[in-house]
Amino acid sequence: MEPARMQGSLSLNNKLYLMKKVLLPLLAASILALGTQESDAQSRYRTALGLGIDLGDGPTLVGPQIKHFFDGTNAGNAQVLFGDDVTVLGVDYSYNQPISGANGLSWYVGIGPQLAFIDRGRWWFGDDDWDGNETFVALRPAVGLEFKIPSAPFAFHFDWKPWWNLSNNSHFEPARFTLGFKFTLK
Repeated sequence: MEPARMQGSLSLNNKLYLMKKVLLPLLAASILALGTQESDAQSRYRTALGLGIDLGDGPTLVGPQIKHFFDGTNAGNAQVLFGDDVTVLGVDYSYNQPISGANGLSWYVGIGPQLAFIDRGRWWFGDDDWDGNETFVALRPAVGLEFKIPSAPFAFHFDWKPWWNLSNNSHFEPARFTLGFKFTLK
């Protein structure tokens, strides 16, 4: 029974030979095709849609975001982030520059207003006994890096984005960061 079962299957040597003859040329052609695509670190996407994650000291917030370049260096970003008993609306301006020699990698600096709508929850700053509905107005500077995959329509960012609350017991929280995962459109 053992020899009959072996007849229909490939031996290990035959499998290795098949991999060398079929998969290696296929892999080489794929690498060659990706390598010959023109990729220019100076060219940017025009608009990107994605997911933003705001984390650090305090609650983690998650929600949709959109980034749009007005020209080669100036961009606007808008997001709606959700967490436990909180919704944050924000817009940011950012100045963006590519990093020389790092295809697809750029740095940016920016700032923008944020509104936080708290619903019967405890926010991470202020009065520990506070338990009500409130709206906070904040200003958020940002310094970060963005990587646009040159051969794919995806971009990722990481930045330091402290929270400077301007209302209701003004407070500055430096330990806040954001991550973004975006699908880029031309």
